[in-house]
Amino acid sequence: MYVEPRRQIINTRHRQALKLVIEFIGPYRKAVAGALVALVLTAGITLGLGQGLRILVDQGLATESPAMLARAIGLFFVLVLGLAFGSFARFYLVSWIGERVVADIRKKVFNHLIDLHPGFFEQNRALEIQSRFTADTTVLQSVIGSTVSIALRNALMLAGGLILLFVTNAKLASIILLGFPLVIAPILFFGRRVRQLARLSQDRVADVGSYVGENLTQIKTVQAFNHQPHDRRFFAEVSEKAFAIARERIRQRAWLTTLAISLVMGAVGVVLWIGGLDVIHGRISPGELAAFVFYSLLVGVAAGAISEVIGELQRAAGSAARLFELLRTEPAFAGRATGGGSLPDRVNGAIAIEELTMHYPGRQALPALVDFSLTVEAGETLALVGPSGAGKSTLFDLLLHFYQPDQGRILIDGVDTSTWSLADLRRCFALVPQNPALFHGTVADNIRYARPDASLEDVMQAARVAHAHEFIRALPLGYDTRLGDAGLGLSGGQKQRLAIARALLANAPILLLDEATSALDAESEHLIQRAMPALTAGRTTLVIAHRLATVRDADRIAVLDQGRLLAVGSHEELMQTNDLYRRLAKLQFRDEATSA
Repeated sequence: MYVEPRRQIINTRHRQALKLVIEFIGPYRKAVAGALVALVLTAGITLGLGQGLRILVDQGLATESPAMLARAIGLFFVLVLGLAFGSFARFYLVSWIGERVVADIRKKVFNHLIDLHPGFFEQNRALEIQSRFTADTTVLQSVIGSTVSIALRNALMLAGGLILLFVTNAKLASIILLGFPLVIAPILFFGRRVRQLARLSQDRVADVGSYVGENLTQIKTVQAFNHQPHDRRFFAEVSEKAFAIARERIRQRAWLTTLAISLVMGAVGVVLWIGGLDVIHGRISPGELAAFVFYSLLVGVAAGAISEVIGELQRAAGSAARLFELLRTEPAFAGRATGGGSLPDRVNGAIAIEELTMHYPGRQALPALVDFSLTVEAGETLALVGPSGAGKSTLFDLLLHFYQPDQGRILIDGVDTSTWSLADLRRCFALVPQNPALFHGTVADNIRYARPDASLEDVMQAARVAHAHEFIRALPLGYDTRLGDAGLGLSGGQKQRLAIARALLANAPILLLDEATSALDAESEHLIQRAMPALTAGRTTLVIAHRLATVRDADRIAVLDQGRLLAVGSHEELMQTNDLYRRLAKLQFRDEATSA
């Protein structure tokens, strides 16, 4: 009772995925038409070779005439040249279509993925998504650029060969036809099994790629805890599972090909015996039998090729379905207005948060924020203080609209931000995260991440203000030095100063600062603290505070706990009125709190 609905769902996904692929092929109708013409031409010439063989045997060899033999050979070479040029056109056009369509699919999937809200990537492994993006599109490229052409060509050869078999000798063709039900049955049976195994095999391969990427990304942690023996064992298990499924898929495909070829060629053998008797008794000519054998072999090879590529087509259907699953995932803010309210020419940065309540997906029992209301004046620096899980990072996520609140709203300069497009909204903010995000590229590229059109002079000025210019100049190629993945090779303080330079260059009216100086050495912390006044000057600044220096520099401090706002005030006021802040101050800022 359960299998049938599930099978219907899978078939529906495959149909939708096929429709998606056809939509991508649509813009290249001329190339498709040219490839089809070349395909039909080459198939027709190949079928014509059978008649050329018949003429060669009956008129060139049987007559023992050199002139007739020359004519037959001349015809043969004309057909061969036509086949060669037609094959060139078919191969080039089909390969071009495959590469072009897959490039378009990759762009479409990537453009869609980077618009999905962060919650999607928290619930789905990024490395598994990456596997779909790379491995599955490669499968599609192979199928569109090769396998489909092979399948269509052999389908034409099969149909044309069967027709010419009847034209050449109806009696012998009937014998061949009797073997076809024996071929179709295993193709249908094994084809369905191969399709299921292909999808499962791709999932296991994605698991392998995901595990490798995860371990290599965190290689220092792996080696620091001597975790390699466990990783080797676990990876061996994952690899063996993938191999076991792949082996079963290969076995099913091998049986499919073996049965199809054996049955068809067995029928050809029977035909050769009966046809040979007819030639001996003068009922057909040797050329007729030669042509018939040629077409029989053509039909047999075509049937075998189709049975072989059907597994690849099923595998492509699975790949297309996996990509379709990504494309049909709707962004969380897909329906929000894009023109209802335009971003003013000047944003002052006054923030009003009204009764926000928010639950993370999958954690409905535990609210991240509850009836949260807060007002921040333009140009004010507000520090957010609270224990882990208090809702500080959640507030940043909602300000940037990474998530949608269950209720409540956020206003900037008195305007509801839900009426702005995401691009307009996020231009109001500059983010300096606790763990700075650096990308593969040059130092200059990483600083100008918020403003790709910024000049090198602007980049250098931002680096000077962030106290990063000196260490950048000391790098081998200065601002042109390429960084490793995630900025490998730089210290924590250097990464943080690059992130500050990036925020300075963005020149946004609101700064979101997840201060990370607690993890830095004293010198790096000192340099970053010196950069802070220039960073916060003239901007509304919200700081998730970890250091007393940041708290004391703030105009006001907001104390959060379990998603609720407990109190807002200065350091001195909160030390007198709020028990939680007083306790946090004694734990985190022991020396300074004692002297206060």
